[in-house]
Formats: sequence, C-alpha cells, structure tokens
Amino acid sequence: MNYKKAVFSGSFDPITKGHEDIILRALPLFDEIIVAIGVNIMKKYSFSLEQRLQWIKDTFADYPKVKVAHYEGLTVDFCKENGANFIIRGLRGSMDLEYESTIAEANKKINPEIETIFFMTEPSLRCVSSTVVRDLLKHNYPINEFVPEAVWKTTSR
Repeated sequence: MNYKKAVFSGSFDPITKGHEDIILRALPLFDEIIVAIGVNIMKKYSFSLEQRLQWIKDTFADYPKVKVAHYEGLTVDFCKENGANFIIRGLRGSMDLEYESTIAEANKKINPEIETIFFMTEPSLRCVSSTVVRDLLKHNYPINEFVPEAVWKTTSR
C-alpha cells in the first residue's frame, strides 16, 4: 500500500476556519496530514509559536490523522525529512493562485517527487484570513465566525 502523507504549512497566526475547512476536506485523500507552522525568524508574529501549535492541536484533537509540527527552512525540505510527498495549499482567488503556483513550480524543481495539491476555499470563507482576524481582535470585534472554537475561546475579551 502507498502511504499518502501531506504537509499543510503556514504561519497560522492564528489558524482560521478557512484553514480548518481545507484540512477537513483534504483528510479523506491522505493517510496523514502534518499541519506545520513554518517559523521565519525575520517575521514578527502576533501569537507565540506555543499558542499557535496548541490551537491547531485542540482544533484537530478528534482527528488522529492530523499531526502538528513546526520547522524552519524550506517546506520541501520539511516534507522530505518527514516522508511527505504532497503539499496542500488553499486558494481564495486568482491572486493566491498566481503566488502559490509560482512556489509550487519552484518546489517541483527542487524536489520533483513532491506534488502540490490546491484546494479552493469555500465561497463563504473567502474573506477569512489571519490578517483579518488580527485586525478584528485589535479593534475588539468578535472573531468566532472566523476561527475555530479553540482560538476564540482563548482570545475573547
């Protein structure tokens, strides 16, 4: 049997319902999905790595096929180190497609064994992004429609 392992990487600052939806829709296609937080030491995050990891773990606690990790460096290298042959990416629109397809092509040149799979975001979730959530929090607006319960329960004012 060919074990299918995928990586869904991002900063997840914080994880959103859009991310959650992509992961849940991808689950039937894979034996394991690693939700991996890419750490960029040059980037300033709103939430700690530990908090972001915990939110993902809590959100997918009932899904044993979902693993949670973090890494520095290239996603393709993380995939190779973890035996994953697929990268999952979500697309909200044409701008995401343009950006993500360029990265997918570069990844394919670096490691031809890794395939990028794109999932279109559900129309009702296209406006959801971590940036929008952080802005709503900054202005004391409720975020429960935009993030999994694990996030809004710990960030509510």
